[in-house]
Amino acid sequence: MNAPQPEFQRFQFAFARHVRDPRGTARPAGVPARRMDLYNELLFNNIESSLNTCFPVSRDMLGARRWPRLVRAFFRDWRCLTPHYREIPREFVRYLSEAAPAANLPPWLAELAHYEWAELAVDIMETPEPPPCDAEGDLLDRRPVFAPALMNLAYAWPVHRIGPSHRPRKPVPAHLLVFRRRDDSVGFMELNPVSARLVVLLQEYGITGREAALRIADELAHPDCDIVTAGAEVTLEAMRQSGAIYGTST
Repeated sequence: MNAPQPEFQRFQFAFARHVRDPRGTARPAGVPARRMDLYNELLFNNIESSLNTCFPVSRDMLGARRWPRLVRAFFRDWRCLTPHYREIPREFVRYLSEAAPAANLPPWLAELAHYEWAELAVDIMETPEPPPCDAEGDLLDRRPVFAPALMNLAYAWPVHRIGPSHRPRKPVPAHLLVFRRRDDSVGFMELNPVSARLVVLLQEYGITGREAALRIADELAHPDCDIVTAGAEVTLEAMRQSGAIYGTST
């Protein structure tokens, strides 16, 4: 038989339940209404402010009425797996991946929010120092060195194009690279399935650009390896110019 819960813990749970859901849960006994209302507003506003900053497009797409209701539902219903404040946006993304179908939200919202969160994730990602590299090295005959903070993302919806003037009705796959440059700014690059695969091969196997291109040619059963290799060289150079690739191994 479980021991009875101490009084102070019962109060803490009652307090937390009311903070999460002021309209649906009674205020704890002995707490003045004005003080409780102030505390409720302070906590909710902190959460909403954090989400507003990280998800400006999602907020604009839902509008001034639906967005606060969604934030309130997240605050009330979701059980975060981390105590860190900066991880709240990630928890919101997790919440959307489960809540969107049941809450009658746009089918692309969870992916849009993930894309917006990726910018923050790359910005604060803790990474080791990149290895020494040759900034002008041959990207085909040497191993490209990618930015340590990088995400190679694939979505069912064109999340990078969603905005007030574009609300997609049908899925259109999108491949996007999000990375942190040497100057710590965050960059974005649209890929296609082949260039996304190129990044995967280079990162997973540590091979040269040419070796990765030949693997892709083999996977595609392409009749002309030189065409695939030339395309890979153009893509890799574009990544270097954008800051996703720092150079080549020395």
